[in-house]
Amino acid sequence: MPVQYEAVRTYLHALQDQICQRLEQLDGAAQFQQDQWQRPEGGGGQSRVLTGGKVFEQAGVNFSEVAGDKLPPSATAHRPELAGRHWRAMGVSLVIHPNNPYVPTSHANVRFFVAEKEGEAPVWWFGGGFDLTPFYPFDADVKHWHQVAADLCAPFSDQHYPKYKAWCDEYFLLKHRNETRGVGGLFFDDLNEGGFESSFAFMQAVGNGFIDAYAPIVERRKDTAFAERERQFQLYRRGRYVEFNLVFDRGTLFGLQSGGRTESILMSMPPLARWQYQYQPEPGSAEANLANYLKPRDWLTELA
Repeated sequence: MPVQYEAVRTYLHALQDQICQRLEQLDGAAQFQQDQWQRPEGGGGQSRVLTGGKVFEQAGVNFSEVAGDKLPPSATAHRPELAGRHWRAMGVSLVIHPNNPYVPTSHANVRFFVAEKEGEAPVWWFGGGFDLTPFYPFDADVKHWHQVAADLCAPFSDQHYPKYKAWCDEYFLLKHRNETRGVGGLFFDDLNEGGFESSFAFMQAVGNGFIDAYAPIVERRKDTAFAERERQFQLYRRGRYVEFNLVFDRGTLFGLQSGGRTESILMSMPPLARWQYQYQPEPGSAEANLANYLKPRDWLTELA
């Protein structure tokens, strides 16, 4: 089946709408504000951001579609065959920073890339995934998150979940801290195996699965009582999120190097964060317990 660029765009616009509507329902107070933007080199997007909500301190759900004639170094370094091709990329990317420290931060994105050259077959692939970053983790939440991930992968291949779960653990690793950003989820890239129709279907399964995975956790934890101690720990751990996004995240690097809209690219940053020199949690505390979750684990087996 040939590349169906318009079908991907239609799906991504609908996904942005669906996720924003569900997050507004969960928040119950604030709504997303949208702004359109254009990129001089080609393409643009629509950024939607919710701030100051009852449940969500900040949530951003962005659609972007960009194009160009020269890829940035972060792309061609690993794919030299893309040099000299006209490229197009589009996707939906979201990051959610809740008010309540007991509600995890979460990130998801799904994307499509195609590079074309006259007289040659297009080079294309899908990518995406979702991951969860709790500060006060609960076994039930982590198990649910990974069960949704495993279930959506199952119709495609019994290898998808273990492969993309391991890739997520590897990708979202803060190497300088030797800890994962959270409890993982799914991460896939360069997916074109099995042809366009199968790859597109899997990307849609991941996009649609995000709310199925995240909304029940929000509903379960959003009214949990917390005090200043938990809030300060949340802000401290948000610093790790910033470190990863600015140092390691390939999407951030690609966006900035390809001339993307800075405000939309850095929408993933939390509205507030802090750093503390030589912070050590009290032994045996809930804060110290987080370390048990910041390493790759077989969650579905261990939490069965």
